[in-house]
Amino acid sequence: MSNIDVLVEKGKKLLDDVKFEEALACFEQALLLDQNNADLWNHKGIALRSIGRYDEALECFNRSLKIDPRDTTAS
Repeated sequence: MSNIDVLVEKGKKLLDDVKFEEALACFEQALLLDQNNADLWNHKGIALRSIGRYDEALECFNRSLKIDPRDTTAS
């Protein structure tokens, strides 16, 4: 399992545990490793939306769709 996969799994678990700030940190770390991953931008957007940072979340969702316009998971 790659470092990105570990960070994403940890971030998803933290989202489930309602630890949004910690989840956001995981997704941001993963993005440092891969800026061109649509799923990572989507996960970051979900974390930002969960803590009420809607404008930043929208930017992440748009970035996800710019990378992969057919991304069916973009929130």
